[in-house]
Amino acid sequence: MPGMAGRFSTVVKAKISKLLDRAEDPAETLDYSYQKQLESLQNVKKGIADVVTAKKRLQMQSDKLEQSVVKLDTQARQALAAGQEDLARTALERKQGLQAELQSLDQQIAELEAQQEKLTDSEKKLRTKIEAFRTKKEVIKAQYSAAEAQVRISEAATGVGEQMADVGLAMQRAVDKTDQMKARADAVSELEAAGTFEDLTQLGSGEDEIDKQLRELTTSTAVDDELSKMKAEIGSGSGAPPAQLEEGEKS
Repeated sequence: MPGMAGRFSTVVKAKISKLLDRAEDPAETLDYSYQKQLESLQNVKKGIADVVTAKKRLQMQSDKLEQSVVKLDTQARQALAAGQEDLARTALERKQGLQAELQSLDQQIAELEAQQEKLTDSEKKLRTKIEAFRTKKEVIKAQYSAAEAQVRISEAATGVGEQMADVGLAMQRAVDKTDQMKARADAVSELEAAGTFEDLTQLGSGEDEIDKQLRELTTSTAVDDELSKMKAEIGSGSGAPPAQLEEGEKS
């Protein structure tokens, strides 16, 4: 009964899909998408704040080290002037160690500044993208509300709910549903063209390019092995010509 089970599964999925479609509110879906994008923007801003905080902390350490370097240099000069060369040497050795630390801190600060600039640029682009999505979202919601109101007014004016025959009512629902689907398809296409769903479509793949190539190689190898086996069987057989493929198999 594999065929029956497959058909039953398809019917169940179709029914569930129809129920979900009826329950889905385009306005709620768009608002939810907008809210998730705002959360992403807040995460980017938090990352920028963390980078700036770390950079400020390192800059404070760098300032202290610079003060210590100046102090040790002064002490070395004073010790040398007083004839205490060993003390002056010790001060200069400490100065060299602090200068090495200072150089490392400066490099880390430069890296954090570069990271801050990159995050700031990403935040600006994301904010512009979200604002464009918000504007489009409100337009789509307004269009949907207007269409919904028009349907209610038309139904009330013509008595669709009570007087229209079942066939005419089903036809009207089909028309309304088709228009709704067209509007949603246009909305999703524009959002996709704007790059709003770019990451989401990539995450749904489940198979990268390497997996695809390995799968194709395995399939090709299996086909070649089976073809060789069939050739060997035919070669050892009666030599009868191969049967013609059915029309369905050719297609």
